[in-house]
Amino acid sequence: MLSWSIWLAIYLVAACVATSAAAVTDPQGGREVLVISVDGAIGPATAAYVEEAISDAEERGAELLVMKMDTPGGLDTSMRAIVKAINASLVPVVGFVAPSGARAASAGTYILYACHVAAMAPGTNLGAATPVQIGGLSGGATPEISKRNKTSGGEEEETPPESGDAMKHKLVNDAVAYIRSLAQMRGRNVEWAEKAVRGAASLPAEEALQLGVVDLLARNLDELLRKLNGRVVKISGGEVTLDTADVTRVELVPDWHTRLLSIISNPNIAYILMLVGIYGLIYELSNPGAVLPGIAGAVSLVLALYAFHLLPVNYAGVALIFLGLALMVTEAFVPSLGAWGIGGLIAFVVGSLILIDTDAPGFGLSIPLVLALAAISAVLLVFVVGMAVRARRRPVVSGAEQLLAATGYAQAAFQGEGRVRLHGEIWTARSRLPVAAGQAVRVTSRNGLVLSVEPLDNREET
Repeated sequence: MLSWSIWLAIYLVAACVATSAAAVTDPQGGREVLVISVDGAIGPATAAYVEEAISDAEERGAELLVMKMDTPGGLDTSMRAIVKAINASLVPVVGFVAPSGARAASAGTYILYACHVAAMAPGTNLGAATPVQIGGLSGGATPEISKRNKTSGGEEEETPPESGDAMKHKLVNDAVAYIRSLAQMRGRNVEWAEKAVRGAASLPAEEALQLGVVDLLARNLDELLRKLNGRVVKISGGEVTLDTADVTRVELVPDWHTRLLSIISNPNIAYILMLVGIYGLIYELSNPGAVLPGIAGAVSLVLALYAFHLLPVNYAGVALIFLGLALMVTEAFVPSLGAWGIGGLIAFVVGSLILIDTDAPGFGLSIPLVLALAAISAVLLVFVVGMAVRARRRPVVSGAEQLLAATGYAQAAFQGEGRVRLHGEIWTARSRLPVAAGQAVRVTSRNGLVLSVEPLDNREET
């Protein structure tokens, strides 16, 4: 485990020093279109990447920023950070779901609605924007948020949801209001936006264009730029007319900070870093002066805490993990026929499974990883620590300490100073009492090469 942590530290350092080169800009200083790719689950690293790209586009005076998207969704906090950055951008942001087969699901739908221009490639889809915290909790496909009853006057009134559904009701209404505001701001289909949240509706690209959910279709980036040319869009600074003829395309890649953030904000990596940190500190405390395990453990634990600060962590899960480790260590010191160890293993696994408090795609802990690390932890803490404890409790079998209370035999009778045979060696010995030839003696102390002994009743067998 410790050697693994060293390799992980080397990998993180390599990620930090990796260059964050963007594509070379036009040497003649021509107009630029910046292109970024948002692939996979949307998390803190994605938000940082988009925010830095928008800031870079504004500094360079780019014509526009194209955000190619292929995402199953992600964290609500990261999605809202991206939407805020797009709304405040002084450069038009074009959301482009591409290539064919890509999707902008869940959080990706909100981001696409927020973009100044929304485009899709044929064969792509968007939708299923129901908040994942409530998705699947109801019996049907659409959560039952409220009921409508007829009043005595024949009018309908909305009955508030039961207390058990109150949180779902709040989450859905908040998400509906959010996506409706984005649709109204960009002049897109408001009714379908609400349906995507309440009913988890999805649309293919062609139908999305027909219903006014997106603005245009394009097979590739070249066709997209041709269709954008001359289009008028509204940004926070006013209206601008896009001029995408003969522009220089510049692809921006994440810098080292974003790469590092992407690595450590992966829940599985953060989980491993936490355990490496704990084991490293345990090893350092049990073997003071080893240095390297302590340093690797401290660095890993700090990185894990930073990652947990960014992720939706359930701290009850963290407490259960620490409790499980403590119980497994207790099994090593206080054997209980496996009761402490089994209890610790159960607490460790349950804490690991509830550690990340979200069902967002791409942010769940791998169950095989949890089970593998639980088994490794049990072996390390119960058997290895137990063996170390038992080894420390054994009597010393070498060195000066093992001579104390050892039994030898007198070579000849003596009182005061004589010689005894002990462990196959002849030692000079002193005794205040008379010792007969062949009589057994017990060592009481040692002073250099002279032993202090006292006679015993038994004699050496011949």
